[in-house]
Amino acid sequence: MVDAAGIVRAVTEMAEPFLAREGFELVEVEFVEEGGNRYLRVFVDKEGGIDVDECGRISEYLSAELDKRDPIPDAYILEVSSPGAERPLKKPEDFRRAVGRHVYIRTEEPVEGAKEFEGTLLSYDGDIVKVRAVRKGRRKEYAIRADNIAFARLALLF
Repeated sequence: MVDAAGIVRAVTEMAEPFLAREGFELVEVEFVEEGGNRYLRVFVDKEGGIDVDECGRISEYLSAELDKRDPIPDAYILEVSSPGAERPLKKPEDFRRAVGRHVYIRTEEPVEGAKEFEGTLLSYDGDIVKVRAVRKGRRKEYAIRADNIAFARLALLF
């Protein structure tokens, strides 16, 4: 059985120094199996967004390094891309940058009877995320402990 968490750790440690030197941010690394294929997905961003040529350059570097270090014993497909408009919020700096933006948050434990919140991220202090969301037709501010967040991302407002 493949140790996906170990692969993610190894690729993260390998990629971060190069990406930082080149002015990019490593957003997320995934190693998943879908439809009988294994995928190593590396999501990268930078201020102002990332383009296809930059993804290609990063892919070439990672491919060469992966061939040298060989942390993945089986065949896989490498994908390097932008995290997209609904970028996940994982690190403290992700939450700080998202203040004032529309977000979706799912919690582990209910907060005031709800586990899903979509609205404006008002603040983040490292421990508490404050979001203004509409629940049962009423706009209200919710304080959510950061350690209670199961998943968070930017959300498109339609």
